[in-house]
Amino acid sequence: MCHALYAASPLTLSEVRSMLPRGIAADLLPPADAAILRPHFSTAVTFARLLVGPCACAFFLDRGHNPRAAESELRRQWSRLGLTRAEILPALESHRRGAPVRGEPLAHWQHALAGFVAEHARNAGPTLFYRHVTTTGLAGRPPGEHGPVVLPVARVLADPAGWLEHDRLTIVVRVAA
Repeated sequence: MCHALYAASPLTLSEVRSMLPRGIAADLLPPADAAILRPHFSTAVTFARLLVGPCACAFFLDRGHNPRAAESELRRQWSRLGLTRAEILPALESHRRGAPVRGEPLAHWQHALAGFVAEHARNAGPTLFYRHVTTTGLAGRPPGEHGPVVLPVARVLADPAGWLEHDRLTIVVRVAA
């Protein structure tokens, strides 16, 4: 796995999927990973991964226009995680296999995600999101000790590229006007 994007939602998986823009999918987390997120957002019914293809890289890396730069960034992040060259090479091959044949630009996926997050907040209320780089899921590197940051939908819509920090639990809320 490369970039992972998790959502803990008060809605069912079917309800979450019904709001997703074209090209974005949601899959349930394995029970062990859901158990890791549950203490951070106990009102969630569904714990899912948001994906474009096999991973969430399309939300955070420009795979179509500069794939070498995207791969270099992944290598740096995997090295910071302590992965060896022998572990990085198969992970990189997996990342390459997941590349879209004719992908949309990075900004397209960032805006599509921000739109989904806003729609979800309007329909479901507060929702937890978590982004990190991994090869093992949450069990290999669970969220840190810091509590979640709370962001209003307006911030997500104003900054589709920067609202979700690495390794930071983020709860998005709809703020009444």
